[in-house]
Amino acid sequence: MEAFVLRRLGTSLLAVFGVSLLVFLLVHLIPGDPVDNMLGEGADPRDKAVLRACMDLDQPLPVQFGRFLRHVGDGTLGHTCHDPLHPRTVASLIGEALPSTAALAAAAMVVALLLALPLGVAAALRPGSALDAAATGVSLAGISMPAMWLGPLLLVIFYIDLRWLPGPADDGGLAGLVLPAVMLGTHLMAMLARMTRSSLLDVTGEDYMRTARAKGLGPWSIVVKHGLRNALVPVITVAGIQFGSLLAGAVVTEKVFARPGIGTLLLDAIAQRDYRVVQGCTLVTACTYVVVNLLVDLAYGAADPRIRMKS
Repeated sequence: MEAFVLRRLGTSLLAVFGVSLLVFLLVHLIPGDPVDNMLGEGADPRDKAVLRACMDLDQPLPVQFGRFLRHVGDGTLGHTCHDPLHPRTVASLIGEALPSTAALAAAAMVVALLLALPLGVAAALRPGSALDAAATGVSLAGISMPAMWLGPLLLVIFYIDLRWLPGPADDGGLAGLVLPAVMLGTHLMAMLARMTRSSLLDVTGEDYMRTARAKGLGPWSIVVKHGLRNALVPVITVAGIQFGSLLAGAVVTEKVFARPGIGTLLLDAIAQRDYRVVQGCTLVTACTYVVVNLLVDLAYGAADPRIRMKS
């Protein structure tokens, strides 16, 4: 198991390096001058020269990438150049934005699991029944609803009309997480519900399921106690990958509800052509995927001991 983890970690680190290099090259290939974008074309040439030197744009690309790697090594990810008198590290900006995105992603995952697992199990208990059709309908509706439509709809109903929950930019604590978590978790709930149903139906013909039925156990006990754990591997895969995506930054949700986060920070940095913030956010996003996928691999062994034994 330890060798498997080390192999995956080494491969993932190489992937992170590749992504960082690719993003570095792509942001520098975007047409236009970031200095003109920040200061305006009519700015003083001396100010432009100072900003260009601050951003290392007066250096060749290999030198710029080497300095980026050095900033990764010292943990700062570079410094911002918007305010020369009060420079800030990119790591501090990301550190301020990450907790908000992490809280939103965790809340969305909780919403998705609380809705998806009961729906999937209920549909698998009676395949082809009205309950199965209803659960499938709910899942299809969740997948089909665009986030840009669902978010404003939730605001109209629960914030403007009913006044039950806080609205955009309101400091509502946990209550302020409800609407964005529902918006973000609905699509994930639909995928997990369909995956849970499909996985449970796949294991119904296994020997241990027939043995459980021969013992006279009820349908609920058979599905939940014996089938669900063995059907969790594909569910864990989808949940883990999607959770990594949520942590990477739910840009649409954060914009609709005016929430700070990695997605908002990255979007603003792209608009401002702030290369260092874009590269830092991308690096953190890639590392997030690495960590989440590694945890998913470890969760396989916890869900199915046979996988742990093979590793």
